[in-house]
Amino acid sequence: MKILVIEDEFALREAITGYFLKEGFVCEAASDFQEASEKVALYEYDLVVLDISLPGGNGLDVLRQLKKIHPETAVLILSAKNSLDDKITGLDLGADDYLTKPFHLPELNARVKAQLRRRFFKGNQQIVFEEIEIDPTNNLMQVQGRPVELTKKEYDLLLYFISNKNRVLTKAAIAEHLWGDYMDLADNFDLIYSHIKNLRKKILQYGGNDYIKTVYGMGYKWEQHEIAR
Repeated sequence: MKILVIEDEFALREAITGYFLKEGFVCEAASDFQEASEKVALYEYDLVVLDISLPGGNGLDVLRQLKKIHPETAVLILSAKNSLDDKITGLDLGADDYLTKPFHLPELNARVKAQLRRRFFKGNQQIVFEEIEIDPTNNLMQVQGRPVELTKKEYDLLLYFISNKNRVLTKAAIAEHLWGDYMDLADNFDLIYSHIKNLRKKILQYGGNDYIKTVYGMGYKWEQHEIAR
């Protein structure tokens, strides 16, 4: 999952992004209003952690901009102000949660994971797709009840496919989701093909079906099998 952290305080921004990276998220950061506005205009994120007080502007204006472009993106607001007005305004603009500074990183992480489960998987602790079962809390996957060992990128790719099932995902979108600011590492898309090939092989090896379909000239799609009549 891909997260943007918008926070002007350097130490806190580094602590949050470092924590999320260790948790296995693709994490980008912005330190002021202009950088935040540019990132939400150019890229798509699963969740944004947003500080209200930013150099050069107000975080609530970034929220307004984000919700016009990507209304489905989850937003968790951070603020040093324990202000009811800020909280109500942020929630009215489409924010999903609100956390007042200071806070503990595990609490922020728990709230972020809850929002991601709510957005993609209706809040379920376990994600089940046919014979595939995923435990997002512990980053575990089973096929036909048998544990399957995936690399970090394979696991992220699996979640991305299932959360966007029956949608065509371009190679560029997959690269941006898996690598974020480092998507240039996949500029020829060979890495994407390799990860898809390995994920498909492991699912089939453990008795699963092949849900990954190539859409020639466009990208890939995770497609649910139709039952023969």
